[in-house]
Amino acid sequence: MPDSSMILVGVILIATMAAFIWGKVRIDIVALCSLVLLFILKLITPEQVLFGIANEATVTIASMFILSAGLLRTGIVEWAARKLDRLAGRTELRLMLILSLTAAFLSAFILNAAIVAIFIPVAMVLSKSRKIAPSRILMPLSFASQFGGVCTLVGTSTNLIVNSIAVNRGMEPFGFFEFLPLGIALVGAGMVYLAAVGHWLLPVRKGEAEQIDKYRLVDYLVELQVTDKSQLIGQTWEKSKTGDETKVDLTNLLRETRAVTRPTQTKIKADDILLLHGNIEQIMEMEGKYGLKVLKDAKVRDKELSSHNMKLSEVLIPPDSNLIGRSLQEAVFFRRHRLNVLAIQRRGRTLRERLSNIKLKENDTVLLQGHKDDIAHIMNSPNAIVTNELTDLYLRKNRAIISLGVLLAVVVLTVFNVMPIMLAAILGAVAMVITQCLTIEEAYKAIDWKIIFLLAGVLPLGLAIESSGMALWIANNVLQPMAGSGPVLMLAVFYLLTAVLTEAISNNAAAAILAPIAFSTATAMNIDPRPLLIAITFAASTSFATPIGYKTNTMIYSPGGYHFTDFTKVGVPLIVIFWGISVLLIPKIWPF
Repeated sequence: MPDSSMILVGVILIATMAAFIWGKVRIDIVALCSLVLLFILKLITPEQVLFGIANEATVTIASMFILSAGLLRTGIVEWAARKLDRLAGRTELRLMLILSLTAAFLSAFILNAAIVAIFIPVAMVLSKSRKIAPSRILMPLSFASQFGGVCTLVGTSTNLIVNSIAVNRGMEPFGFFEFLPLGIALVGAGMVYLAAVGHWLLPVRKGEAEQIDKYRLVDYLVELQVTDKSQLIGQTWEKSKTGDETKVDLTNLLRETRAVTRPTQTKIKADDILLLHGNIEQIMEMEGKYGLKVLKDAKVRDKELSSHNMKLSEVLIPPDSNLIGRSLQEAVFFRRHRLNVLAIQRRGRTLRERLSNIKLKENDTVLLQGHKDDIAHIMNSPNAIVTNELTDLYLRKNRAIISLGVLLAVVVLTVFNVMPIMLAAILGAVAMVITQCLTIEEAYKAIDWKIIFLLAGVLPLGLAIESSGMALWIANNVLQPMAGSGPVLMLAVFYLLTAVLTEAISNNAAAAILAPIAFSTATAMNIDPRPLLIAITFAASTSFATPIGYKTNTMIYSPGGYHFTDFTKVGVPLIVIFWGISVLLIPKIWPF
C-alpha cells in the first residue's frame, strides 16, 4: 500500500499536471509552486530543492541558448535562409522539402525554436512569391525542426534533461551523436511522409485570403461618411479626442476615394469617409452623435487600409520579446512607432475584447496598420517578427565565422570526450561574449528563463517521485502486468505514454516525470534502462498532434492560419509512424 509521502507526491504530481493542461497559469510558476509544496511537506531535502536550478542539464540548456543567440545575432542563419530562394525552385513540393531539410539540419545544432523564428518570414515571403498558401509550408517546417532536434545531444532541451537524469543515476552519458542513427531514420521517414502523404492532408488556407478576412475584422470595421452637419469638420481625429471618448479607433480616412497619409492628423472635411474600428455598438451610436452616416453594404478590403503609404503587416511576438506580459495600454512599443493595432490572434483565435486591455503572450500574432516608414522601423526589432516581409539582411561576416568556429569547437570538445557537454557549452557561451558575437546583455536576454525555472521545479519533482517510492510502486503495480510480454512492449508503452503526455503538458516536464519511472521499471525487469530513456527522449521531442504540444507548433499556428484539428489530421499518422520505427530500431541500436 502507498504510504503518506507517496500519496502526497502523487497529489502534487496530479495537481501540477492538471495546472499544466489547464494553461491559465504560466508553466514555470506552476513548477515552482510544486517545488515549494514538496519542500514545505518535507518530501525533498534542502539540497534537493537546488537540484533543478544547479543541474547539469539546466546549466547546459542556458549555455546553449547563448550559443544559439551568438549564431543568430551575427546573421549567419538568416543569410543561409535567404540563399534558399534559388534552390527552392518554383514548385510547392520543392520549396517545402528545401526549407524543411535545411531547418532539420540547423536544428541539430541550434535550438529549433530559434530556427523556426528565423524561417517563418522567409517561408511566408517565398510562398507568396510563388502563390503558394503558407499553410502548405509552415507545418512541415515546424515538424522538420523537431526531426533535426533529435539527431544530436544538443538539438533540444529534452535530450539534455534525460541525459542529465541518466548521469545522476550512474549511467554513461549519451554521446553527442549517439541519437544520430535513429534520428536520420526518422528524418527520412518524416520527409517521405510529408512529401507523399502530408501533401494531401495539409490545408490550403490563408495563402490568398486577405488579412481582414483572416482576423474577421469585417464584423467591427465600419465605413462612415462625414455629413456637412458633423462637428468633426475642421478638426483632426487626434485633437478632437473622439477616440478617447468613444474607445473607437480611426483606422483610415478616405478623401475622394483615396486614403490620406496620416489619418489621425488630417483635418476632417465633409464627405470624407472614416474607417472606424471598435465595438460595433459604439460605432453605431456615433452615427447620430457626431453627424456621420453609415455606408450601407460597404465592404472593407485590404487595399483601403493599405494605400501607397499605408500598409498592413502581421507580426509575431517571439518568446524573448519585452512585450510579453504587457497590455497594449502599458506597452509603448506600438504607440512609439505610431502603429495601429487592428487585431490580435492567439492560437488561431481572434481576440475580440478591448485590445488595449489584452496582455500579450509569446507567439501571439498582431495585425498592424501604419505608415510604411513606421512599419520599416520595427522590422529589425527583437520584440516583434514581421512575418509577411523580410528584414534588411545584417551579416557580420567576421563575427559569423567566429560564431561558427565556437559552435564547431563545442562539438569537437564533446565528441572527442575532451570535456563534458556542460563545460564545453559554458566555454562556448563565454567565447561568444568575449569575441563580441553578442553582448553580455544580449546573452542574458537570450536565455529562456521560463524553461530554466520550469526545470528548477520539475526536476526535484522527478526526484520526489523516485525517492518516495512512487516510481517503483507504479512500476510494480501498473506496468508489471505488461512485463511478462517482454521489454519491447514496455518500450512501446513508454514511447506512447510520453507522446500522449507531451501533447498535453510541456515536453520537458513529461520527460522529467517519466524518466524516474523508466529507471524503476528497468530495475524491476532487470534490463538496461537506456532503451526506455531513448524512447522517452524521442517521443517528448517530436510532438505533432496539437499546436500546443511543442513551441514550434505554437509559433506557426497563427501565421499559417491553421485550425487545431489540422495538426491532429497531419500529426497523428506521423506519430504512429515514428512510434513504429522507434520500437523497431531502438532495441537493435541500444540492446536491453
